[in-house]
Amino acid sequence: MFTKGQIIFGVLFFIAFVVAMIFSYKKDKNMHVMFYKGNYKVLLGFIVFIVFLFAIKVFLKH
Repeated sequence: MFTKGQIIFGVLFFIAFVVAMIFSYKKDKNMHVMFYKGNYKVLLGFIVFIVFLFAIKVFLKH
């Protein structure tokens, strides 16, 4: 389905993207700590909400 060249390009692009994201995060780590305190609470709230919606779907289906 994909040619060998497309697969190589995709793998190299993915590796380059991950490396760029790691360098970018390391560069901005101090700023993130200063400006985004407590973000894990928001993430935890979204996860709980999604699990709650899934539970409602499962229980109301039966």
